[in-house]
Amino acid sequence: MTGRRAEWRYALLVFLFWLPTGLYLATKILLMLDRGLGVAAIGTVVLVFSLTTAALELPTGGLADVIGRRTVLAASAVASCAGLALLAVADGFWLFAASAVLRGIARALSSGPDEAWFVDTMHAAEGPDAYLTRGLARGEAASSVGLLIGTLVGGALPLAIGAVGPLSALAVPVAIAALVEVVRLAVTLGGMPEPPRPRTTVVAVLRGVPATVSGGLRLGLRDGVLARLLLAGAGVGVALAAIELLTPGWLAGLVGDPARGATTYATVAAAGFGASAVGSLLGPWVQRRLGSAVRAGMAGIALGAAALLGVAVAGPALHGAVAGVTVIAAAYLLLFVGLGITAAPQAAVLHARVAAGERATVVSVQSLALQAAGALGSVCFGWLATTRGAAFAFGVAGAALAAAAWVMARIQLPDPTSDPAVVPDPAVQPASLA
Repeated sequence: MTGRRAEWRYALLVFLFWLPTGLYLATKILLMLDRGLGVAAIGTVVLVFSLTTAALELPTGGLADVIGRRTVLAASAVASCAGLALLAVADGFWLFAASAVLRGIARALSSGPDEAWFVDTMHAAEGPDAYLTRGLARGEAASSVGLLIGTLVGGALPLAIGAVGPLSALAVPVAIAALVEVVRLAVTLGGMPEPPRPRTTVVAVLRGVPATVSGGLRLGLRDGVLARLLLAGAGVGVALAAIELLTPGWLAGLVGDPARGATTYATVAAAGFGASAVGSLLGPWVQRRLGSAVRAGMAGIALGAAALLGVAVAGPALHGAVAGVTVIAAAYLLLFVGLGITAAPQAAVLHARVAAGERATVVSVQSLALQAAGALGSVCFGWLATTRGAAFAFGVAGAALAAAAWVMARIQLPDPTSDPAVVPDPAVQPASLA
């Protein structure tokens, strides 16, 4: 497989992973409410999903490094399909909780193997100095596009086609999401070539995974560059927690009606996915202009920090619906453009420091750092917003993101050639990256 084909195959795999999430995002909570679950029970189901994902994040990354990326991604598609099918027909708490466990397993299994496969394939096709940023950027953009399309389609389907047979209108997007997972399974098995690995036994796998996980953790904590990348990722997790937790309520307060606030937030969130895709596609161009993946990553995070701090400064004066929604939406979009810009350059720096046998594990470590920081941020920002106001909480999130930009700027690569700066390619311009 050529490098260009690997880039597009990777983008397709990422798109097919995130499309189902977008499809059921708009109706998942409403479906559980419609089938009799209370808010507390729904919160418990969401917690089950989060805990399952977090608990398996590192072991599944290690599993991908031991038995292969394709096998783990195929298992992810099977688990997700089963979890979504169960979600479509569940009618009680325990069935919804079982669906959450299956979907959490699927999310953990998918965290890292596809990106590790892409990097390994690029190295096999173009050597250890292969240009990774463009393909990583396309993958980030594909995830945002999948969420954007899925959210819009999933939100429209209940009104457009209503109930289908025994499935209620709210369950139809979930059932379609399960079918998309079947397509992802077929693409994974048929379109993701991987060098054969030595035959192994269950005992060898059980021994190899903990060793791989511990090795990845040691590398992530001892390597100064990777440690700073993990800290920067934690700052991004804090910012995402703030924007996702605080924006819906603030918008609802500005427009004066919860229903209109929900519609307004859904529109802003969909636009945010589009902004993230644009930022991801701009990442290689920014990296080429600044001459360094480190500087491009820092610039993207700094742009996001400026957006959050701007809302914090303007927040106390935001009273009218039009002006308030405009300012918050602009900051939301600017934040996601910035985070989109930084994603691929950060990943390029990470993969330049990691060997193939630890690649999926270290990506899982990075994902876990982001999730853990986000979970802590959600608790803190809820308290801050209640006691000091949403604008103050946004200011704290902006300060955390500014600190992440400073951490990124402190990355010093020992060999200038190990900084994965963009290989000059005059044929690659921002307009052609889509």
